[in-house]
Amino acid sequence: MQKGIFVSWKRNGSALAAGLFCILLAATALLASSFAAPEPVQASQDLASGTHMGVASCGGTTCHGRQEADGEVVRQDELMRWQEESTPGGAHSRAFRVLREPRSIAIANRLGIGNAATSSECLGCHSTPAAKKGPRFQTNDGVGCEACHGPASGWLSAHYAVGASHSRNVSKGLIPLDNPKARASVCLDCHFGSAKSGQFVDHRIMAAGHPRISFEMDLFSTLQQHHDEDADYVRRKGRTNGVQFWAVGQAMALERSLNLFAKPALATEGIFPEFYFYDCHSCHRQIYDEASARPKSVNNPGRPIPEGMPPYNDENMIMLSAAVRVAAPDLVTQFDSRSKAFHAAMGQGRGPATQAAARLRQTTVTLADRFSRANFNRAQTFQIMETIAGQAISPRFTDYEGSVQSVMAIDTLLNGLVNGGQVSEASASSLRGQINTAYAAVDNPNSYQPIKFRRALGSAVRTIRALK
Repeated sequence: MQKGIFVSWKRNGSALAAGLFCILLAATALLASSFAAPEPVQASQDLASGTHMGVASCGGTTCHGRQEADGEVVRQDELMRWQEESTPGGAHSRAFRVLREPRSIAIANRLGIGNAATSSECLGCHSTPAAKKGPRFQTNDGVGCEACHGPASGWLSAHYAVGASHSRNVSKGLIPLDNPKARASVCLDCHFGSAKSGQFVDHRIMAAGHPRISFEMDLFSTLQQHHDEDADYVRRKGRTNGVQFWAVGQAMALERSLNLFAKPALATEGIFPEFYFYDCHSCHRQIYDEASARPKSVNNPGRPIPEGMPPYNDENMIMLSAAVRVAAPDLVTQFDSRSKAFHAAMGQGRGPATQAAARLRQTTVTLADRFSRANFNRAQTFQIMETIAGQAISPRFTDYEGSVQSVMAIDTLLNGLVNGGQVSEASASSLRGQINTAYAAVDNPNSYQPIKFRRALGSAVRTIRALK
């Protein structure tokens, strides 16, 4: 992360935080074992089975190409919002363009992959992956409509027909992004990684200059939202529960990580493990060799590993450890024990590690399914926030990645309460100031101080309790 990334944001505010635009643009633009676990959630139709018709197929003035948001059912200015310059909402449309910029050219040269704008190693996320392309499809459209909504050949005409329904569109191949598991499955392909071509940003790519991958589904969804959740939307698709999307996103991010880790072709790099899976800033610290130097590492009770061993990136495990205590208390012991067993197995060898990963992944899949059916009421949301900021979880904030996730979580959950009318904006203002203080503590990874961050986040606990 670069300095100045994190600022508090408002879902319905007049402006989105410039810092969160940076994290979204960076992540978007540059982007087994005997214990078998269920396969990852898939969209209703395999993306390769349909034809991608192209952004232009959606851009008519009677469809999504208007200049004003005056449509009777949907805004109808969605294409303009997708193309907005210098805003988070336009990041997907700019994804291909950045491949021609100096930074991308330099990365491609270091990797020896030729032109970034034509390399399959880049196009998997910087464009819309399409096995079948219609006459209006253009690679340089970047991450277009169908990258998220699915190839439109089956549902393009059906979705604007008289009497069309959301369920009928889904049956014809439209990806139901109102379903948190379906949305996470799509988003994670690029914002976290997949085994598909050009969708895994390994340590070698990051060493060449690609930014570290970071993602939180509810927050990033908000920054990319091109629709209004009005009465008509609620009638057709139901009201979005932001806390549910956050919890499902955390569970499925961990499931995805463990699934990829179990694949030998992705999890190793020669004789070394693939360091993409590990906590970047646990190794990338300032090193002092003088005799009086003291180690900067802080003991982490969630990681029973030897001193000096690189820890697996457990940012999503930490967030889930808060969510499971509230929404699935019967699984707390299993999740915590399997998380610790997985960390410990990393020091025992590849075989024990993949077996432990499969066991943890089973629990994670169960949690994603459980959370996708949970309502997450006001009391539960406050309890999750208090758990993240409180003593039960905060000792695990010893590294940068987990701390970033925690402060994004508090911010996301607070805004879910405000947008649901459960907390007034005026009441939330005092907590926003403390959230900004916590954001400042993770402003720069090179100056990150775990103890200082814990204090900054801990100061929010009293305010959270008062808001309850």
